[in-house]
This record gives sequence, structure tokens and C-alpha cells, in this order.
Amino acid sequence: MADTPIVLVDGSSYLYRAFHALPPLTTSSGQPTGAIKGVLNMLKRLIKDYPDSPMAVVFDAPGKTFRDELFEQYKAHRPPMPDDLRSQVAPLHACVRALGLPLLCIEGVEADDVIGTLARQATEAGRDAVISTGDKDMAQLVNGHITLVNTMKDETLDVEGVKAKFGLEPALIIDFLALMGDKVDNIPGVPGVGEKTALGLLQGMEGGLDAIYGDLERVATLDFRGAKTLPKKLEAHRDQAFLSYQLATIKTDCELPVGLDDLDIAHPDREALLELYREYEFKAWLAELLEGKDQGVDDVAGGSATPDAAEADGAGSSAAREDQVILEQEALDAWLARLQAAEAFCFDLETTSLAYMEAEIVGVGLALQAGEAAYIPLAHDYLDAPAQLDRDAVLAALKPLLEDAGKTKIGQNLKYDISVLASHGIAVAGPLEDTMLESYVLDSTATRHDMDSLALKYLGEKTVSFEEIAGKGAKQLTFNQIALEQAAPYACEDVDITLRLHGELRPRLAKEGRLAEVLETIELPLVPVLSRMERTGVALDPERLHTQSRELEGRIRELEARAHELAGREFNLGSPKQLGQILFEEQKIPVIKKTPKGAPSTAEAVLEELALDYPLPKVIMEHRGLAKLKSTYTDKLPRLVNKATGRLHTSYHQAVTATGRLSSSDPNLQNIPIRTEEGRKIRQAFIARPGYRIVAADYSQIELRIMAHLSEDRGLLEAFAEGRDIHAATAAEVFGVPLEKVSGDQRRSAKAINFGLIYGMSAWGLGRQLHIERNQAQTWIERYFDRYPGVARYMERIRAQAAEDGFVETVFGRRLYLPEIHAQNRARRQGAERTAINAPMQGTAADIIKRAMIDVDAWLQAGEIDAWMVMQVHDELVFEVADAQVEAFIEQVKGRMQAAAALSVPLIVEAESGANWDEAH
Repeated sequence: MADTPIVLVDGSSYLYRAFHALPPLTTSSGQPTGAIKGVLNMLKRLIKDYPDSPMAVVFDAPGKTFRDELFEQYKAHRPPMPDDLRSQVAPLHACVRALGLPLLCIEGVEADDVIGTLARQATEAGRDAVISTGDKDMAQLVNGHITLVNTMKDETLDVEGVKAKFGLEPALIIDFLALMGDKVDNIPGVPGVGEKTALGLLQGMEGGLDAIYGDLERVATLDFRGAKTLPKKLEAHRDQAFLSYQLATIKTDCELPVGLDDLDIAHPDREALLELYREYEFKAWLAELLEGKDQGVDDVAGGSATPDAAEADGAGSSAAREDQVILEQEALDAWLARLQAAEAFCFDLETTSLAYMEAEIVGVGLALQAGEAAYIPLAHDYLDAPAQLDRDAVLAALKPLLEDAGKTKIGQNLKYDISVLASHGIAVAGPLEDTMLESYVLDSTATRHDMDSLALKYLGEKTVSFEEIAGKGAKQLTFNQIALEQAAPYACEDVDITLRLHGELRPRLAKEGRLAEVLETIELPLVPVLSRMERTGVALDPERLHTQSRELEGRIRELEARAHELAGREFNLGSPKQLGQILFEEQKIPVIKKTPKGAPSTAEAVLEELALDYPLPKVIMEHRGLAKLKSTYTDKLPRLVNKATGRLHTSYHQAVTATGRLSSSDPNLQNIPIRTEEGRKIRQAFIARPGYRIVAADYSQIELRIMAHLSEDRGLLEAFAEGRDIHAATAAEVFGVPLEKVSGDQRRSAKAINFGLIYGMSAWGLGRQLHIERNQAQTWIERYFDRYPGVARYMERIRAQAAEDGFVETVFGRRLYLPEIHAQNRARRQGAERTAINAPMQGTAADIIKRAMIDVDAWLQAGEIDAWMVMQVHDELVFEVADAQVEAFIEQVKGRMQAAAALSVPLIVEAESGANWDEAH
């Protein structure tokens, strides 16, 4: 079939595009599948369009490439892959293989380079090549034998197509990218040269970069705006331009472990596809496969990823809703009167930024009943925007309503709106109803609780996304730039959908155990507490962090030199390929685990195990840890300090973790290491303002105490009631020695047992952690259960309960659903059982500290004491307290935190003060 083209698929490009372009989908267990389905749709279409063509699907390999060596900042601005996308990569690879398509993932180069090399080989062999991609950079490869196809846009580009689209020959696309740069890949280009200027240069000079730099004087004579000043810019950034040319050039001479003969037409594995379609709940494809059809291809270019979404497309449109745009005082007065008479109303701010400290209010959406909404534009400033009501006057009119403690406020992610309004002197009060939190409490295992996802899931409606009205990327408009013809229906839809979701979710919560109580007594009262804590922020000492960065840099260089010494040669410590070669080929270290491609793994867990016996992996692990500490904290934290407040303001998230614990971002305070000296030094940079002290109050062994309460084990209850050292007490029981003769090593082993068992650790895991044989670890576990039989009974009881109910609950009634509890796969089922044992403890601990935060915040707001709550990290609350009141504060805060729950064992809080966070421990 030498007359059929070779089809090369840019899997990485389609993966990202499918993730961002298609509606989010998840399985009943919460596994995201939208990107998987989008890419598979595209592949099915290609197989249908090119049934006799050999194919390959190419993905970027993890790790650095040769471009990173050319330019350290290459792709540096790219955010990390979203977790919802990362979790879809391995399943997608499995699906591609099950379709019978070769999957290529080559280290050291990008997918573009692999595709470019195979395309060149095809043309040299007299074959045509079709590259399926959505990446504009690939246009440089187009020639008489190579064509681009974008199935998501139904676009085909041959030589003439490239000319029509870009205004240039394919051979000049690299020069084009080199001049204007590429923000996505962080290719610098020439500053001041944008798309139009680059196009003018290349068209006017009738040649590429060499022609331009060979005659800079002629550049000044070209007939387009700004040409006269270009020679100076071009000369000043000559090296940068040619570096950008190298970065933008797709390699077509890569050494690949495969060739054209390794490509093949699709040979689907029916049994593998059946299993995957069942696992990822692709019901239509599963039905087709079972019926022997499997011919259907969803219309990816046309939009919907699910029949439900397609059918619902018009259901939530503005045509079915009565929208009002309020531009006149009379109309505003009418709505104010209605709001005044109402017991509850839904509102939503439209702003210029998702970061509340930077956001400017552009408008306000209001709703009182489903199917009717109003939008008050306040700061739309595009050309020809209509006159709008004065923002300050409107906010002043809304202020009494928002601050009315007798009126219920309904919203989606109300913490954001509360924080933005606080900057305008409005303190939102009264009962809150938040649809994001209603969804989260109803089922915390669902991966998304955003309005668009909830509308699709609970109302069967596809909402208008922000990107649909604002665009994407660098050219995305802010809300103030969006015309009212688009902005008003979008804003009205927001409040209408939110109000309708509230009407759908609240009744569901009322029917499910004590979930309504969890929402009303824990999650909703916590919203203003978190808003206050975020806005307060914490003081930081940047100089201390700069000093630590320099110290870490020196230590990192020492470790790199030591690694080279141990390896006997220099190598890139960040290259899995080079590291694997040294460890397993040159140093003959045993291979513990292999990658899916069959190469020896150098993953962190593998190196951690090897580090117990071999010096080089130990050095690599230390190097990685310090490098991460430096990049994530000592380098980054000073840049996050807010210039206006001079303080660090993290963002706390209530609707992320399945167990109910808070998470934080920008920065993530939950992950600052505390077990190493370097990690503790970071805490030294968290300081108090002059005249104040940092107080850290931490629940002591809270999860073990919850275990004692839940298991009702007599031994644990007595140990805690008598105030004994629980780890020493466990050591005495397990090792059969008097309490006073427990050694330090025995106590450390008992601590590992205590914490390991509540996380479902096996004998193998315990043995690995303590560096002992599995049989010995098993003996210790059995002895533990002999001494604490109530714990064993609790674990057995909770497994059975989880299997019967499909969920477990905290002491306060929060639920964690366990869809995998009946999984046929043994490993997945056992994972769900471990979660069933641990979740009630983690979730109860989360509930307790949230209850404590609510009570402590109310006390602080009363103004009896000069103190602020500034951080929450795991089981710890951090405060900034006036010097003279520290002692009295500690006494009271301990009492309040210890009273947050009434367990059958005492809750103990340890609190200390210091000039910084580390000293307060």
C-alpha cells in the first residue's frame, strides 16, 4: 500500500485541546474522561478517513529535551499540567494501544520532532505523509508530500493552504516564529516584533532571517508602520532571534528506535477495548462494540462530547429566560425594592480578575426566581459602551441588603465575592447558601464543583463558558471589555443557573443523612472565616529566604559534584535516561521497577528504595529535594508577597480534597516540609509584625485520638485518658517491655505502627519503612491487634459497612463515597477499603479544626483580644498576637480548640509562641 499516506498523529496537541475545548466528563468514580473521549473521537475519525494508512500516535515524553539545554527558560511559563488532565494520560495511552495503533513517546525530543523525522523519512521513501495536529508550528513541515489535517477544526493545509492562512511559504514559518516569538513555549523572539511586523519583514525582504540580518539598512525602508526603528531592535537582539530560530525548528533527523516499517494500520484489541470502555463508561462505544458495529464517530468538530450535553444545548439559553439589563436608576430602584422585600436572593459579581485582591467589579448579577435575572453593568469601558450607573452609588445602595443579617445570600463560590466586596467596605452578612459547597458536601469525590460542570450534571444544561465570550490565551478579553450584548446574558445565566442549582441540590442534601447539618454548621460558616484569614495574610521575611536560597544553591552544587564523582563522569541529574544508564548499566544496580515502555524506572519511589543501599541514589534524592525546596519556596515565596499589603496571601479551598481537609494554593502552605532542617528554616521566614508574636496551636495526635473514639478500644482509651505517651504505650504493648524501659528505637517503631495502621499500611509497607523483614513487620502488626483488639474490630466493621452502604461517615456526618469498594480489580478494591478505614479519621479531624476555626474567629471578631488568625496548616492554626496578650491568648485558644468536639478521649492542643513560625513550635 505504498500509495497510501503515512498518518502521524500529534497526540499531545490533541490531548490539551480536547481537555480545554470539550465539556468536562467524569465516570461515576470521579475519574475525568473528557480529554480521553475527545482524542479517541479524533482517532476513530482518522481511522475511518484513512482505513488503509499506517499510523502512529506521538506524545511528548516527560523530562527535558535538547531545547531546555539551548534555553533554560524554554516553556518555563507553562503552568503544570492540571491534575484532571494528568490523570487522563495513562488511560488514554492504554486506549490508543487497544485501538491497535503504535504509540511513540521518545525521551529527549518533543512529539513534533518525532513526527518531523518520520514525515521526512516517508517523503524520502516516496510516500506522502499526513500530520494530524492542531499546532501551527507544524506548518513548517508542509511541502508537496506533507499535509496537515486538524480534525477538531476540519481543516486541511497543503502548501497553498499554509500560504493562505499565514501569508508565507511553509519554509518561512520558522523565521516567522523566530521573529515574533511564541508565548506558549516561551520562545523569546525579538521584543517589539509582533505577528504583523514579522509578516511585513518576511514579505518585504523576500527571504528569511538571514536575508533580514544581511541587509538591516533596507529594513528601515520597508513600507509598514514602525519599520524605521526596527534595524536597531533587530541588531540588539540578533543572538536572541537566531536562538529563537533554533528553538522553533522541528528536528527531522532524530535517532528513533522505530522506523516507517514499525507503523501499521489499526488492529483493535476487542477485549481490551471492552474492558476500557466499561471502566471509563463510554456507554455508546461499548454498545457499538458489543453489537459488532463500532463505526460511530462523534462530531468532534461540531462540539458536544456527550449526547446529554448536545440535547440540552438550548435548554438554558437566554431565550428561555427573562433577562434585564439595568442602565437606569428607575430600573435599579425597582429591583432594590424587590430585594428589600425578599427573604433571600442570588447574586454574583463580574470582575476583571479571578484573583480577588486584583479584581475590579465590572457588574452585578441578581436573581430572585428561576427564569428571571438582572445584570447591572458598572464598568464596561469598550468603545461605544453605553452609559452605566455609578459603581460607588450602586454598591452603596446594595450594601444594606448585602449586610442584612436577616437575608439569605445565594451564590457559587461566595468566598470570592465576599472578599472582593470587603475591599469596597461591604461586609456580607446573614445566612449563606453556596452551590459549590452544596455539591461538595453532597459528594466530595466528584472532581469538579464549578458552575458549568454542575449545570451539566444536575440540570442537563450546557452553559456559556467565559472563553466563548472572551476568547482564549493572550488575546482573551477581561469582562470590562466584553460588549453588553454578550456580557449581560452570560451574567444573567450565572445567577439563574446558580439559583436553580440551589433548588436542586438543597433538597438532595436534606435526604442524605446529616449532610445538610455538615453544610450548615461547618462549611457555610467557614466561608467568611477563610475570607478574613486570606485577606489578613501573614508577614514574611524575604531576606531570610534569599539567604536560604543562596545556601541551598551552594549545597545543590555540592551534591551535583558529589553525584558526578560517584558516577565517575558528568551527567544531567534531571535526565531519567542518563541516570538510568549510569545506575543500571554502568553501576549494575538491580532494576526494581520498569516504565510502561520497559525501561528501568528512576521514579522517586524507586530511588527512595535504592537510596537505602546505594550512595548515588541517596545523593540524587537529596539533590531533588533541595532543588524542589528552592524553586517552590525560597525562590518563589518572596515573589508572592503582595506589594500593597506587604504580606503573603494564600488561597484556601474548601471543595478540593475528598476527606474534607482544606487545601491551599499560591502558595501551597500544606506542603512546606517540617521534618528537615531546610524545611524548618522556611518557617523561620513567616514572622509577626512589630509588637506581635506568632502563636502556633496544634492538635496533638488527633487522628489517633479519633481512632480510639471510633474503635472504643479499651487499651487506647485508657492510655489517652491517663495522658500516657501513646507511642511509648504502644511500644510497651507490642515489644512486651515495661513502659519506663521503652527505648527510642522501640518508640519510633511503635509510632510508625500507630500511624501506619490507620492509613491501612501493610506488613510489606511497614517493613519497608522500618527497614525490617516483612515477616517481622507482620508479627508486630499481629501483636498490635492482640493488644488493641478494638482497633481490629473497628477495621473489620468499617470495611463491611462501607461495602454495604457504599460510603463512610465522620463523627459529624460528613460522607465519603467509595465507588471502588466493589471493584473487581483487587488492588482497587483494597485501596477503597484502606480509604474506608482512614477517611472517618481524616474527615473528623478536618471537621474538628474547621469547627474550631469558626468558634475562634467569632471570639476574635468580638474584639476581646488583639489577635488575628493568619494560617491553617493540617491540624494547626497559626495566629499573630499582641505581645502583652500572648499568655492569655494561648490559654483561651487551647480551651476553645479542645472544646471543638466531645470525644471519648480528651482532645489536647499544644500552643507556643515565637518571633516566627518555627520558633512557635
